[in-house]
Order: sequence, then structure tokens, then C-alpha cells
Amino acid sequence: MNLTNPKIVFFGTGAIGGSVGAWVAEKYDNVWLYDTRETLGIIRDKGVATYRGGEKSTMTTVRAKVLDDIRGLADADVIAVCVKNYSLEGACGQIKKICGDRPVIIGMQNGAENLKIMPQYFTKVIYCVIGYNAWIDAPGVVGYQKKGPLVLGTTRSGLEAETAAIAAIWNRGVETVVSERIRDAIHTKIVINLANSLTTLIGLGFREITDYPMFQKILTNMTGEGVRIVKAAGYAEYKIGGMPPWFLMRAMTVLPGFLTGGIFRKNVRKMVISSMAQDIIARGGHTSELDTINGYMLSLADKHGVDAPYNRAVYEMCRREFAKEKFTPLSVEDVGAEALRYVQAG
Repeated sequence: MNLTNPKIVFFGTGAIGGSVGAWVAEKYDNVWLYDTRETLGIIRDKGVATYRGGEKSTMTTVRAKVLDDIRGLADADVIAVCVKNYSLEGACGQIKKICGDRPVIIGMQNGAENLKIMPQYFTKVIYCVIGYNAWIDAPGVVGYQKKGPLVLGTTRSGLEAETAAIAAIWNRGVETVVSERIRDAIHTKIVINLANSLTTLIGLGFREITDYPMFQKILTNMTGEGVRIVKAAGYAEYKIGGMPPWFLMRAMTVLPGFLTGGIFRKNVRKMVISSMAQDIIARGGHTSELDTINGYMLSLADKHGVDAPYNRAVYEMCRREFAKEKFTPLSVEDVGAEALRYVQAG
């Protein structure tokens, strides 16, 4: 890898690839974006616009460079793979065909699926945990909750200089840190991502939440179970940005609602439409990260003997409802009633 002026390509310009790519490109010239022909045409003509949620009037537009042809990957020093888990294997295959095993690859997915897939294709892999939420309004238009942070790390030695060089460049546009505890960071983020299934199932951001106490009961039990699962699997908490700490997640499951309800509502107001909701509700699709996030967590629960009835109930409901020809979000009351029946049945 050219450590002084590496050519960095963001493969995929969705919410994460678009935002990080734009932030870095604004401060570093040798950044390129790659996506579908239609999306690249829009970005070439209009640039990538990013804005903080609630502040759309202050939108910033960056004129980033684009690769017109996938063969432009051939001389890339760094390729940040920004597709979702369900597209990851196909993307890795395309990159390997063009580049072989020469570039440094950065996995920017939620969950731990990239830990399994990417080493099958590449030897120089860096993983990136995303410490913020973002969404797409349209191709080349990305909203975000806050700017960063990003956590970079590897699961094997030998890439220390490359990781440090990439972090230094990315830090020009967005807070980026390097950690030796990347597996802890990944699993800490997975606990947070468990909420995506529930908020999609009840249509948060698309329909009114009519029973906050029930919403709180389900969600806090899901994350509380998640903490127990990852701890049983041997992972420790890694503090990422403003994400709620584990002690608070555990406390929310045992303290009375009149003490915690205000905190919960405050956190709900900070929530944005999740990537899963964008896939299932906004785009009307049937493919999501349900299995690679929630399914993965339940596999850890089974492996380490941790009871996770709330997560299992929501997972099964999502599998059933997302598979329908047209998904319609359920009421919190209906989700809660089915979840409680599942919990009581043991």
C-alpha cells in the first residue's frame, strides 16, 4: 500500500459509504466512489450532499470523484467495502476478480458477518465499526445523526502501519480511532443493532407509537439479553461515541418504569429510521440484515446457553412478517402481546 498518498475507493455509496466517502473526499483528494451507473451519474452531476438530522438547510455538498468502470479498482490501494451483509460476498468476488489480493480491504458492515466472509477472499482486511446512524433520502443525498466516530481494527497482526495511515487520512473528515479490541467493538455495536428489528417491526418513524411502556419493555429486554449473550461469548464492552452503556441497558430492565420512562423517551427521540427499516419499509424489499444481526446473536445465545426469549420472539415475528408480499408494520400492542406469550411459554 502507498502510505503517503493512497488511492482510496468507497465501494458502495449508500448511507455509510456516501457519508464517510464525502467527508473524507472533502479533505483528501485521492478518494473515489463506485456504485451503480445510475447512482454514479447523479453523484457526478450533483455531488454527494450530507446533512445532520433536523438541519437540512445546512446541507453540505462535496464534488467527489467517481469510477466509471469497475476496472478502475485495479490500482486502488484501499477499498472500503460499504455494501450490506447480504451483498457482501458478491462484492468481494467482484473486487477479487479485478484486484486479486493486492489492496487493503476495509469492511464497513454491521454485525460479524464480514469477519467470516472477507478472509475467504483477502488477507489484508481491516474492520470498521460505525458509531453513528445515517439514512438515504435519494441517491447522493445522505442524512446522519452525528458525525462519527469510526473504529478501525484488525483481527491479525501485520497491518499496523496501513491502519494508522488510513485512520490519519479519515480523521481529516470524520473522527476515526484505531483499536486493538475490534471484536469487542463489533459485538458492542451488535447489541445496539438488535433494536433495528423491533423498530422496523413496529414502523418507528412511519407510524405512531401508541404504547411506550410496552415498547420500552420489549426493547430493553432485547438489549439486556444481548448484553448477557455477548458477555457469555467472552466479549467485553467497548465504548463507542454516545451509545448507551451496558450498565444502563441492564438497569432499564429491572428499574420501575416511572424512573426510567423519561430516559427511554428521550433516547427514542434520538432514534432515526434504521437501515433495516429503509430496506423493508421504505424500499418495500424482503432482504435485510435480520439473520446476520439478530440470527447471529441467537446463535451465540444457543452456543453459550443464554436464554433470550424477547429476542427470539421478535426475530420470529420479523421473519414471518418481512416475508409477506407487502409488509405492514404491527402495533406495539400486538407485538407486545405475542412477545409476552412467547416469553411465558418458555
